[in-house]
Amino acid sequence: MSASPWELYDRLIDGIPPDIVVHECMVGLHWTLIRSAGTGMAMTPGEGPSRHGLGTDLRGRKVREVAQAAKSWNFLEAAIGIAAMNSWYNAPSTLDRTWKGGVAGASESNLFEEWTGRLEGKNVAVIGHFPGLERFAAQCRLSILERKPQDGDFPDPACEYILGRQDIVIATGTTLMNKTLPRLLALSAGREFALTGPTTPLCPSILEHGATQLAGSVVLPESESTVWNHVAQGGDRSVFRNGTRMIRFSGKDLP
Repeated sequence: MSASPWELYDRLIDGIPPDIVVHECMVGLHWTLIRSAGTGMAMTPGEGPSRHGLGTDLRGRKVREVAQAAKSWNFLEAAIGIAAMNSWYNAPSTLDRTWKGGVAGASESNLFEEWTGRLEGKNVAVIGHFPGLERFAAQCRLSILERKPQDGDFPDPACEYILGRQDIVIATGTTLMNKTLPRLLALSAGREFALTGPTTPLCPSILEHGATQLAGSVVLPESESTVWNHVAQGGDRSVFRNGTRMIRFSGKDLP
């Protein structure tokens, strides 16, 4: 693990070919999209500035250049930068070259459902209050950490006190956007760590920094117009039923 928290971001940025360009960008109410090699998604942040300084037309810009914005403390800029990353890493053609079995061979079952049997009796921390988490509380010793805590949640600074006692940590991909991911990985060293959600780049570099499983969104070419139209009309989690597929990879899926 590097002493610099920026190493993971730099690895993700440097892994993007220097010649691919942005074809289209849309900042929707709930999701931000960029199309280059494929359509990349990131969650549009609900906190921080509502404006960005990247310009009003990103078409033709190098994807690697736009991806630099993932390091911005303006979270809207960071969302655009991560969507640019994902337009490369989560493109079906890239996934087919990077992972054994590619998109066709990837598991599509819900991460939490797949891990149900593995959570039994374990200490489990979830970063981000995903819908329906409460039903897992009867199976494990569940701690939910949330930036905007609901009843029973821990505020996210509690990670410093809680993660070292966990068996399994599951974190939302938006931790890459808000810059907490490197610290969460460090605190969870040696534990099962899954990064999940549409903002997650399906890139092996994240596994090299301590994650054990990645679950992210892929938009197949035949579904691109459906996804873009849905996001343009304010679609939220319903986008999962309208053109995106959640797929998972781990170290065993590397060539």
